[in-house]
Amino acid sequence: MSELDGVLRTTRVAPSVLAADFGALREQVRTVLDAGARIIHVDVMDGHFVPPLSMGKQVVEALAGIVHDAGGAIETHLMVARPEEHVDAFAAAGSDVIIAHQEATPHLHHTLQAIDRAGARPGAAINPSTPPDVLSEITEQLEVALCMTVNPGWGGQPFIEHSVDKLRRLRALLPDHVAIEVDGGIGPETAAPCAEAGATRFVAGSSIFGAADPAEAYHAVAQAAGAE
Repeated sequence: MSELDGVLRTTRVAPSVLAADFGALREQVRTVLDAGARIIHVDVMDGHFVPPLSMGKQVVEALAGIVHDAGGAIETHLMVARPEEHVDAFAAAGSDVIIAHQEATPHLHHTLQAIDRAGARPGAAINPSTPPDVLSEITEQLEVALCMTVNPGWGGQPFIEHSVDKLRRLRALLPDHVAIEVDGGIGPETAAPCAEAGATRFVAGSSIFGAADPAEAYHAVAQAAGAE
């Protein structure tokens, strides 16, 4: 097993830099890496698939060195229309994992193949209204399935409680090697029930970077999730 496999196939908290202070982005990422984080989550939004605009490949390029030097991985979550058109650029920038939304492309299987050809690990995300069964025909292509536990693109939403049952259905559907990731409203209180339902990767943004002490906040989420 490679070092990257060791990171991606264990239970992990993935701090999302969308909630970080961009004036001190590298410093904040170093803080959570020093605290034990090994997956850094980068949310990319295009103003079409979701209303906001967010960061591009330049952020991945800026962070790739310090994340990889720490033995970590950059996970890029493409909340964009036609994600297949952006795969090569983000892989070249240093993304180790690229996640595309099932709802954003008519050709998800093709998109996952493109991610694999670009040298990144392929993942698929589904929105709260999308049933897990849409992933049933691509299970062999997946390394991570991301279950949105809020609607993507709108900040400050509460965790959708019935997502816990959806996670159980995802875990039953997917092979053991596929990581089950949760994204939205994740903190110590919500991480624990998600872990019990089968989640193995926990995206946490404001609960970590919005805290007075991001390192301490990281440890709190990781402890609740049973993560390394």
